[in-house]
Amino acid sequence: MPSLHLRGQTPESLAEAFPGLGLPLARKVVRRLIGEDGEDLEGVRGLGRARAAEVLAGGSLDRLEIVDRRRSLVDPFVKYLLRTPDGQLVETVRIPLEKPRWSVCVSSQVGCALGCRFCETGRLGFTRNLEAWEMVEQVLTVRRESPERPLTGVVFQGQGEPLQNYDNVIRAADVLRQPSGPRIGSDRITISTVGLVPQIRRYTDEGHPYRLMLSLTSAFSEKRERLVPLTARHGVPELAEAMRHHAKVRGGPVSLAWVLIAGYNTGGDEARELGRLFRGVPLRVSVIDVNDPTGAHLRAPDAERRGFLSALSDNGIAFVRRYSGGADIHAACGMLASCTRGGEPHAPAAGTA
Repeated sequence: MPSLHLRGQTPESLAEAFPGLGLPLARKVVRRLIGEDGEDLEGVRGLGRARAAEVLAGGSLDRLEIVDRRRSLVDPFVKYLLRTPDGQLVETVRIPLEKPRWSVCVSSQVGCALGCRFCETGRLGFTRNLEAWEMVEQVLTVRRESPERPLTGVVFQGQGEPLQNYDNVIRAADVLRQPSGPRIGSDRITISTVGLVPQIRRYTDEGHPYRLMLSLTSAFSEKRERLVPLTARHGVPELAEAMRHHAKVRGGPVSLAWVLIAGYNTGGDEARELGRLFRGVPLRVSVIDVNDPTGAHLRAPDAERRGFLSALSDNGIAFVRRYSGGADIHAACGMLASCTRGGEPHAPAAGTA
């Protein structure tokens, strides 16, 4: 089987792989196979049969198999269980946005090696990195099955730590933003990390146009380490400095994700420490309710959540409360469960596979 997958290519990488193709034709091939989600190259203007046959013989068009789809009983979140050609299982979530649009929470690894305490994926352990095309195909699957709304956003915050699969994640994001591909705006692509400092610095130095978000969850290293063991290697002050540098070089605010856990990280001391760590730098905190299927970590009650949000405001910290939908199907990004359960079977839109 060819090692090159055609849905994991930008026009530039495709033209490099097939020197006789040229960039203009490479853009047309990408448009057909990724932008239009096509299965062949029939009728691509300017692409002769011999050249089309060469491309198809030299690359793969494998798909991910849909094993199960579950729609939440309370909102339009849908969680997909997908099987790779080598039999691995990954999960993808369709996220409804406020306007009638979709976003997709994409997995970047089969399992995860980092073992965050509130994350079911971390309990699975790590199997392998996903290839760029396997991440692109997650997005195409959701788009294919949900044509009633445009798909305008992607967040690499599903199973796995994206920055441990750095090169493939960047390639996937580059494919997704192509004008001849899915045309996801660079500012609508978010790469989330729990904090690999060398990779954060590399990302900053390389100047990628996507939003980088740090899932912090506590402003105190000792408390954070109980939830995120990686903190023993990269403490909160080091993480804060890396993100401050990123914001200084790239512009815009520091983006933090905050998984809110009852009785643990909801106090005013957390907000005050955040204010201290990021003083002088614009900061935006996305507050997300925990969705731990084991029940070991519980969602904060409304009053406790309001108190934390008020503390953020009192310390001059901008925040957005992200709706943690799909709780009944364990669809919360970054906390995907090891199997699809709950909700109800979801039928794709009419006319789709």
